[in-house]
Amino acid sequence: MAQVDIPAPHGHLEGLLWMQESPRGAALVCHPHPLAGGNLHNTVTYRVAAAFRTEGYSVLRFNFRGVGTSTGAYDSGPGELEDARTALDWLEHQVPDVPLAVAGFSFGARTALELAAVEPRVARVLAVGMATRLFDLSAAESLHQPVAVIQSLKDEFASIEDVRALVSRIPHARLFELADADHLITGKQREFDAICARAVHWLLETS
Repeated sequence: MAQVDIPAPHGHLEGLLWMQESPRGAALVCHPHPLAGGNLHNTVTYRVAAAFRTEGYSVLRFNFRGVGTSTGAYDSGPGELEDARTALDWLEHQVPDVPLAVAGFSFGARTALELAAVEPRVARVLAVGMATRLFDLSAAESLHQPVAVIQSLKDEFASIEDVRALVSRIPHARLFELADADHLITGKQREFDAICARAVHWLLETS
């Protein structure tokens, strides 16, 4: 794993890159809310990255503006979407000519979905912890790429009924439900690893 410094319009973004010798693809992973302690070291973000790495993908995690050593300041969503696009551009340059995937947890899931909605380069999307009570996630309904969603059944920031309804409106999506888990996957890391491995495998194998 290498620490990387990604040039950005506001300065730079701090990142960590897992590089494969012969990658079958490249994945960008977005962390949860910057104002709630979210950063690239978040355990769910790390576990999502590890699942893509196991499938042979090179993986970039990065800190949004104002987090860690990334320059800039929190921008309520639009600036963070710009950061994700900047990071995707950089990742594509580092790992050219392979399929691109984006993933995210909570706030990062919203960012990943919005990025995929405006970036035809994105071939696959993984959203973990859709916080339907906090964020407008309607961008997901415009996606035609394969989309995998992992949702805890006891998530404080979403009802599973709302998430099921949203997933049903995404043309090519599959929902993976995690029983007896809260938004932060407290005490359910092993179970999350297993369902995340299934979700990522489905995502990369489906057409």
